[in-house]
Amino acid sequence: MNTPLALKMSPLKISDILGQEHLLGKDKILYNLIKNKKLFSMILYGKPGIGKTSIAKAIVNELDIRYRMLNATINNKKDFDVVVEEAKLYNGIVLIMDEIHRMNKAQQDLLLPFIENGLITLIGMTTSNPYHTINPAIRSRCHIFELKPLSKKDIIKGLKRASQTEFLKDINIDNKSLDYIAEIASNDLRYAYNILELAYYSNKEHLITVDKLKEINLKPIFSFDKNEDSFYDTLSALQKSIRGSDVNASLHYLGRLLIAGDLESIARRLSVIAYEDIGLANPMIGPKLDAAINASLRVGMPEARIPLSEIVIEMSLSPKSNSAEIAINKVIADIETGKCGNIPEHIRITANGYKYPHDYPNAFVKQDYLPENLRNKKYYIPKETSQYERTLKSINDNLEKLKNN
Repeated sequence: MNTPLALKMSPLKISDILGQEHLLGKDKILYNLIKNKKLFSMILYGKPGIGKTSIAKAIVNELDIRYRMLNATINNKKDFDVVVEEAKLYNGIVLIMDEIHRMNKAQQDLLLPFIENGLITLIGMTTSNPYHTINPAIRSRCHIFELKPLSKKDIIKGLKRASQTEFLKDINIDNKSLDYIAEIASNDLRYAYNILELAYYSNKEHLITVDKLKEINLKPIFSFDKNEDSFYDTLSALQKSIRGSDVNASLHYLGRLLIAGDLESIARRLSVIAYEDIGLANPMIGPKLDAAINASLRVGMPEARIPLSEIVIEMSLSPKSNSAEIAINKVIADIETGKCGNIPEHIRITANGYKYPHDYPNAFVKQDYLPENLRNKKYYIPKETSQYERTLKSINDNLEKLKNN
């Protein structure tokens, strides 16, 4: 069988794991569990290629305990039945479960009682945030550990380690090439091993240089699935960068989302930003954004990047105001806590005593509109971050004076 280099390089001991010092460093949680020869059901989550499977296998190897590996996407109930029967036969087993967030109800119903009584110790692995994607019944029976992205230094260390094994005999690679692979791999050690192996077999001399790596036409591993944390983290980073008026960061995160290719999610998030963060400070940004979104959806990628970059630049550099959001939040909070009151008689559908403002100078007449118990309530507090809202504030102040007079 043509076993990939990444699999050949799987660590057998915890001390061989790269990174994850917060879990595996001396006197850290997983280090101490292994030292004390104690294992609990757990879920390991984090980005691809950072060591989830390696840690799971290293744990069972070091503890020298019986285990089985399943994948929730490809293994069926019969496979789970076999694991349960084996656990009964040997009075316990460790089940290493990949893609644990995809376990269906039948699989969960079968395993839950045995995880509960300790007959099966579960080590689940997922790239998705378990607090969002894993069934609470499973989650409540497991300890959750987040793995951190590997550093470039970790990736280079792994590449050097692989270059010194019998799997890559007579390899000829310099530090610049190692650095280049680590850069392209974007914190994914598995992908880095794949690049190294491909480059190794790409010529008879096993000579690897930056120029030869470029000839292979490698591209950074970046695209992400919509259900992964990194996707929502990038949407969040885009909004916070625009809110913080950092035009360069805003464009960077827009670029990440464009590479992912989900124009609809970009459009929805920009629409939120336009009204939540810019709001009345630049009320024309809404129609301008709609025009940019329509243009981007009409032309599609790659041209969609142009109208979207233009509007993101303008949104980032626009003055900001969340006064409308604050105002409506106050209103909803009052309503939800029962602070409503009765609608005044003179503005009900059967109005009695209503004064028609257009019959008065400047289309204004003093009368009450809020319920009596909220008569002096102030929901809208203008901000002065833009000329437009300063104008609204001036109008509002003048109206207040007329009411008070």
